Amino acid sequence: MKIYNIFPRLAGRFGEWTPHLERAAAMGFDWVFVNPIQKTGRSGSLYSVADYFAINPDFVDRRSKLDADAQVRAMIAEAERLGLSVMIDLVINHCAVDSALVKEHPEWFVREGGRIANPFCVEADGAKVVWYDLAQFDHEHSSDRKGLEDFLHRVIAHLADLGFKGFRCDAAYQLPTELWKRLITRARKADPDLVFVAETLGCSPEQTRSTAGAGFDAIFNSSKWWDFEGSWLLEQYDLTRQVVPSISFPESHDTERLFLESGQNPNALRQRYLFAALFSTGVMIPIGFEYGFSSRLDVVNTQPDQWEGINVDLTHEIAQINQIKDRYPVFQSEGPIECLECSNPAILLLHKSHPKGQGEALIALNKDPWNRQYLRVENLYHYIRSPGPLRDVSLEWAMDFLPTPFEFDLAPGMGRVLVTQV
Repeated sequence: MKIYNIFPRLAGRFGEWTPHLERAAAMGFDWVFVNPIQKTGRSGSLYSVADYFAINPDFVDRRSKLDADAQVRAMIAEAERLGLSVMIDLVINHCAVDSALVKEHPEWFVREGGRIANPFCVEADGAKVVWYDLAQFDHEHSSDRKGLEDFLHRVIAHLADLGFKGFRCDAAYQLPTELWKRLITRARKADPDLVFVAETLGCSPEQTRSTAGAGFDAIFNSSKWWDFEGSWLLEQYDLTRQVVPSISFPESHDTERLFLESGQNPNALRQRYLFAALFSTGVMIPIGFEYGFSSRLDVVNTQPDQWEGINVDLTHEIAQINQIKDRYPVFQSEGPIECLECSNPAILLLHKSHPKGQGEALIALNKDPWNRQYLRVENLYHYIRSPGPLRDVSLEWAMDFLPTPFEFDLAPGMGRVLVTQV
C-alpha cells in the first residue's frame, strides 16, 4: 500500500479535492487516507466525533446540488477513476464528550467517580495528557456490550456504503482483540475486500502482535523515529513482520513537519522518503510533504487558506521511488533486514531479502543530509545470498556496471539502491 493522506481541514470542501487526488495518482500512490470527516463535538477536533452518521459541514460544498453523503460518494468515485482506493479513519475507542450517545447510552462508557471518563495517555517524560473533549467507550465491561458492538458495526457498514474501501483504525490496541475479530469478520461478510489497518504506535511489539492477530491487513511501524543507529527498529520489525505487514512514514498528521525539523533541508526529505518506501511493505505521506510544507497539521485549527507555497518540489522523485517499489517484489515485502558493517559510520548499509526468495536488495544511505560521504565496499557480492547479478536502480546516476571494489561519493542524504534480478 502506497498511501497519500489527504487532511480534510487543509484540503477543504470535497469538491476541491480533485487536484490533490490527481497529484497523488501522478506520484504513484494507490491509496488515499482521509482523517475523520464526521460531525464533531464542540471542540471541533476531527477526532472528537459527535455524530458518526453525519458529515462535518466544514467539508460540504453548499453550492453543490448533491447532499453531503452524495458529495462523499462523488469524491470517492473521482479517486477510483484515477486508480485510487480510499480509506478513512475509524475512531471507535472514544467519541465526543458532548455526543448524544453519552446521554442516550451512558452504559456504553467508562465511568470514573460517577462521571464519564476521558481518555488519556502518558508521555515519555511521564506527563499525563487528558483529552477532556472525549468520552471513553467501555468495550470490555459495558452492561450492553452487544448494543455497543452492533452500533460500531453500523458505523463501519455506513462508511463502507459511502464507498470507503479501507479503515485506518485509530488506537486499535485500545480495543479488545476479540472485538476486532468480530467486527472485521462481520464487515468482510458483506465485503470481503475491505482493508483494515491498525494504528498501534506507542504500544509494545507484543501488544502489536496481539492486535494484528485480529485480522488486520497492516500496521504502522516506528521507522520515522529511527536515527539510523541502534538495533531497536530492526528488532521490533522482526517481531511483527511474520504476523502482519507494516507501513512506514517520514512524517504524519500527528508529527511535526520534517522540513521544519530538519532545518528546511530538502535532502532530509528525500533521504527519509527513500528509506520509508523501501524499508517495509507500505509507505505513507501526509498532504504537503511533497512540497516541503512547514506548518504542522492541526485537527482543530488548520484551514484551507493555510496552504503553503512550494518550498521544494519532490513529486517527481517520489514518483520514481514509488516506481522502484512497484517494480521489485523485495520492496513490497516484510522480508528479513540486516544492518551491515560499513567502513564509513556515516553510511547506513542494509540488506533486505524477499521472504519467498523473490530477490534481494542492498541499500546504502548517507545518514548525513548536509555533507557528502565516501562509500567503499570491497565486494558487493559478499553481501548477497544468490549468484546475482546485482543491478543499480538508484534514482541518480545509476551505474551500468558495478565494479569490485565498489566506490561512490554519496551526496548529502543520497541513497544507492541495488537489487538482484528476478
